[in-house]
Amino acid sequence: MNYSWNWGVFLDPVSTGEPATYLGWLLSGFYVTIQVSLAAWIIALVLGTILGVLRTLPGHGWSNIGAAYVSIFRNIPLIVQFFIWYFVIPELLPQHLGTWIKQLPPTTQFFATSVVCLGLFTAARLCEQVRSGLLSLPPRQLAACLALGFSRWQAYRYVLLPVSFRVILPPLTSEFLNVFKNSAVASTIGLLDLTAQARQLVDYTAHTYESFVAVTLAYAIINLFVVASARIIEPKLRIPGSMGGR
Repeated sequence: MNYSWNWGVFLDPVSTGEPATYLGWLLSGFYVTIQVSLAAWIIALVLGTILGVLRTLPGHGWSNIGAAYVSIFRNIPLIVQFFIWYFVIPELLPQHLGTWIKQLPPTTQFFATSVVCLGLFTAARLCEQVRSGLLSLPPRQLAACLALGFSRWQAYRYVLLPVSFRVILPPLTSEFLNVFKNSAVASTIGLLDLTAQARQLVDYTAHTYESFVAVTLAYAIINLFVVASARIIEPKLRIPGSMGGR
């Protein structure tokens, strides 16, 4: 293959005239990816937990709300959801609110849209994880809580959810990694995340292989850090008799 590798291109000043290097561009995108992913994960964890609890409540009313949410957000492609939140939702809001959103700085619009969209999409996936964790617990645990005088809310808050989260920690780790990978779709609406910065670097330098090798390594570093952290945490939280515990 006749290709001239040039790893020093990352240290070259950018051709736009700003006081930065191409490596600085990639690091900036790396930080944006981390920020968007963590913010979206917080939304997903809170909303997904609430929806997961709703899906396990007796009766069909609350359960159907959770099921409808999951069906909508899991069956619409993520890239379509990004376009809907960025282009369509501001037009459907009351005029003063939609105008205010559209007058925000572009970087703020890109960031906020990405966080909301990715958070709500991931919440639908986490809902099913939380639901499966709660349903895996013996029914007698809830019965014992109610017999001790706990309200249903207290039973979920102090007993069922803490136990179920320890049971579903491995799949939660996978979903956490998916947030970082799915954040790359945000570049389609203009967010200058890691993937977008790599494409920008290619446009200005024509060094395609160096750019995407660097991006691959960056995502691999995130992956390895999360997996290593999970391997440290899981044994400490593992419940004997479940998920390989002894």
